[in-house]
Amino acid sequence: MKNSKIIFLGLIIPMIAGFYFKNLPVKSTIINSEFIQETTINKAAMNDKSMKLGAFSMSLSVKDLKISKAFYENLGFTVLGGDMEKNYLIMKNENALIGLFQGMFEGNILTFNPGWDENGQNIESFDDIRTIQKNLQSSGIKIDNEIKEETSGPASIVISDPDGNMILLDQHR
Repeated sequence: MKNSKIIFLGLIIPMIAGFYFKNLPVKSTIINSEFIQETTINKAAMNDKSMKLGAFSMSLSVKDLKISKAFYENLGFTVLGGDMEKNYLIMKNENALIGLFQGMFEGNILTFNPGWDENGQNIESFDDIRTIQKNLQSSGIKIDNEIKEETSGPASIVISDPDGNMILLDQHR
């Protein structure tokens, strides 16, 4: 009898806690940045208001493009785009995308392409980079290279996460 009570409590407590914490106010402080925010998190509302960032990929800084290409081909990636002569390749394995870049930047970068799917094809509905920039700024996130709002078409912005990881939002259309 005692064991069944413990099992019951073990099942019911997480459900109650999940319901209770769903709308709990949370303070967020990001170190090494100007972003400090207090907000109420509501998962349902966040899903309705989420930004459409487009295709996701990792942009990897590589020492030798040919060696890296062979390595990722052995992992099942195939070349989707890029140019060996220009020292970069875009490679794909199912929905996973990686960019291999030799001598273009230091470190690795998380990359999003608003307006594109994982095949580099245009998608109908997407958030323009300027709208994304405005949303990020209203959330207190620092933009490293702001885009003028009155412009249109291709543009990119760079932000950093709390740990200093670079995130590139690169719109091609």
